Amino acid sequence: MTARLNLPRTLPHAPTPGDPERRVWLLATATCAGIAAVGTAVPFVSTLAPSERARAAGGPVEVDVSDLSPGDMKTVEWRGQPVWVLRRTPEMLADLRGHDAELVDPQSAAKQQPAYAANPERAIEPELFVAIGICTHLGCSPSTAPKDGKNPSLPADWSGGFFCPCHGSTFDGAGRVYKNKPAPTNLVIPPHRYTAGTRILIGEDQT
Repeated sequence: MTARLNLPRTLPHAPTPGDPERRVWLLATATCAGIAAVGTAVPFVSTLAPSERARAAGGPVEVDVSDLSPGDMKTVEWRGQPVWVLRRTPEMLADLRGHDAELVDPQSAAKQQPAYAANPERAIEPELFVAIGICTHLGCSPSTAPKDGKNPSLPADWSGGFFCPCHGSTFDGAGRVYKNKPAPTNLVIPPHRYTAGTRILIGEDQT
């Protein structure tokens, strides 16, 4: 006769339905799974958060101009664009007069600047010129072109300003474009205001 083994129908120590031990085991399993899910989600979510640089990209930029001597210029970055801050000399300001007939928009009628910069100097304070250093033709970067720089690409009576070497566009010392050049409009003047005597906030209009 073959002996029959009476095996238990459940494994030893296995929790049965309704058993308090089973509830504890399920709760522990769920807790561990939740912790693992959070641990996985947090790094993923953090990759979606914008970087500090991205958050600051659209914000105003403050510039200290106390170290700018007459004729000096500094370039800062605002919204990924170069912004020039030039302290013009009295001679530079005088050279803004007398050549309106050679300019496309001498009175700054086009909206390439805020209303408070729609003047011959295209500035809040005449001696401090703030402009985005990008040519309005194809987005090249012009360079400063002084009055006596002896640039063969400029006319002999050049009164100073900016020159785009890519396609030959020329701008006077207020960023106004000369006629018969590829660039259709004047250089763009960004919104800006003075926060103190020697500090300019680029990216916010004056109130």
